[in-house]
Amino acid sequence: MEYSSKRKIVALKQKATHTLSFNPFVFSRMFWLWILLGALGGVTAGAYWLVLEEMIHLLAKVEGLWIIPLMTIAGLLAGIVIKKLGDPGEIDLIVDNIRFKGGQLNAKNNPSMIMSSLLCISSGGSLGPEAPLVQVSGSIGTWVARKFKMKGEDMRSLTIAGMAAAFTALFGSPLGGSLFAIEILHHKHVSQYYQAMIPAIVASCASFVVFLLITGTPIGPTWNFPPYVETNLSDLMYAVAYAMIATAVGWLFIYMVKQFKSVFKSFPVPIYIKLAIGGLILGIIGYQLPITRYFGHDEISELLVSDLSLSMLFAIILGKLLAISITMTSGWRGGFIIPLFFVGTTLGLILHRFFPDQNIALMMVCCIAAINACVTRTPISVIVLLATMTGFHYFVPIMFASLTGFFLAPKTPLINAQFGEAKPTAV
Repeated sequence: MEYSSKRKIVALKQKATHTLSFNPFVFSRMFWLWILLGALGGVTAGAYWLVLEEMIHLLAKVEGLWIIPLMTIAGLLAGIVIKKLGDPGEIDLIVDNIRFKGGQLNAKNNPSMIMSSLLCISSGGSLGPEAPLVQVSGSIGTWVARKFKMKGEDMRSLTIAGMAAAFTALFGSPLGGSLFAIEILHHKHVSQYYQAMIPAIVASCASFVVFLLITGTPIGPTWNFPPYVETNLSDLMYAVAYAMIATAVGWLFIYMVKQFKSVFKSFPVPIYIKLAIGGLILGIIGYQLPITRYFGHDEISELLVSDLSLSMLFAIILGKLLAISITMTSGWRGGFIIPLFFVGTTLGLILHRFFPDQNIALMMVCCIAAINACVTRTPISVIVLLATMTGFHYFVPIMFASLTGFFLAPKTPLINAQFGEAKPTAV
């Protein structure tokens, strides 16, 4: 009897020890690699952001007609950097490498990407730092994978985790940045690379903390949107209606990019001449409409407190669409996600002039969600990003708007590498 009792006690102790022990996943090499990768991504993004802020602060002092030669020269210099150090490519190339080339991003073009993008963004180009940061942090993921002799999906997952760390640093949303890094890789399959989800989230959390420590950025919404205090069924219908209008603007943007891409491809001149021509056009647009310069991080806040006329708002949205298109297609480096947030905000303000009794925050958020879902094909992550960055915490209207933009998007995506089926990766 005593022996049987002892056996029961030992069994209970073993069961308790097994139940209360840590998940062995926490102590695995991969878990700490994800944290290391996120920390490296946070350091990279933080350093880039601080340098970019200083350059913007310096070059923003140039005003009036001097903007035109400034942006022309900036384009010329960025083109010379690309010519000398190599073409780092665009977001299309990043997606192509992840999906079709084993998930590897080559770090050899990072100096070219960093230097050219700093010149392009700080001088007033209508593209943001997301693409440069994604290229650099993603290539760090590839480098880490190679150092630890990883191949196949392990390497792809680390590269995606590096991309997620960069998106998180810029957007301030670990979950949204992780989802965006995975979603943007395909035009219809949100979870194609589901193996990378946990690595991306862990790396994003580490990147988020490190980036905040370096830059001193406060936790909270990026922009102070007007309050939205209630949700009812009619608002969901309004969300779909606003999204349909915004999706039409998304179609217009995609059309403009494709047309200007053909135009600039037809120029038989060196890349630095193309960038200089692009800079000249951007300088003219920036001189006429100063708020269309830069990628919109601060300009959205300016829009929210300005009392602009309807005609001026129309001029701004058309000027911004033109500026983003020229920036992208003339060879200037950067990302178009935050600039499209600016476009959506402007469109929401325009709609509110026609329907002043409707909630302005709902209009702006739905327009931003629909345009981005239409152009980037990221309907899920856009919901999380918008809720985090605008403080609009009612997910359902954003979801209706985002899905509307996604399902009404043109058949061929703007990022061509999103289209088609990925080839299996050898292990």
